[in-house]
Amino acid sequence: MDFTRADALREQLRSLRPLNAAELKRLRDEFIVSNTYNSNAIEGNSLTLRETALILEQGITIGEKPLKDHLEAIGHRDAFEFMYTLVDRDEPLTEWVIKQIHSLVLMNDRENRGVYRGVPVTIAGAAHTPPQPYLIAPQLETLLADYAAMKRERHIIDAIAEFHLRFEGIHPFIDGNGRTGRLIMNFELIKAGYLPVNIKYADRRKYYDCFDSYYGEAHSQEPLTALITGCEEEELSGYIQKMALL
Repeated sequence: MDFTRADALREQLRSLRPLNAAELKRLRDEFIVSNTYNSNAIEGNSLTLRETALILEQGITIGEKPLKDHLEAIGHRDAFEFMYTLVDRDEPLTEWVIKQIHSLVLMNDRENRGVYRGVPVTIAGAAHTPPQPYLIAPQLETLLADYAAMKRERHIIDAIAEFHLRFEGIHPFIDGNGRTGRLIMNFELIKAGYLPVNIKYADRRKYYDCFDSYYGEAHSQEPLTALITGCEEEELSGYIQKMALL
């Protein structure tokens, strides 16, 4: 996998003048709305991009749309902003961080937020069955240790891709695993000096195929690595262009 362009764009971004607080907030808020819409839509949320923006930016309630969908948008936004707080504190990725992010993502479910599932689950159409509940904590502990080693030995985007695939395979929570996993992906990208990426709803089939590749006979994380790299290049290029106009 070639990371040359992504790395070059990252260095180009670093060389530009820093944004002031207002400029940074504007670009961040725009991304959070788009990312919240796409990540929630992948999981079946019915809000449109415009409706998501109205809820998050103006606090408007969308008639005839479920309260759950509103709370998912607000929870994802809050989790994203909390993630930036963790980045500013240089927090390492730990079990505590994962549970805190999930608690915000699942703000509409007080009983299950930040709590590992207590029942076996299956993923419809998937070639992989998540582990029994008693295996969740030890498998996550192993994954975090493996990830630390992967970051030392491989390109960070490749390590993040494999972490995401394995995290979703463990499926630690009863709900909110996909949204939490994609927030963790962005948490790690930002800490590595990259921009957060947007796995778009329109690309959900390609995204799902990455799991089939990893948990199927190929057992390869390369499709997801390529997807994340492409999204990263797109975000960096767009961000650099926007900065030129500010």
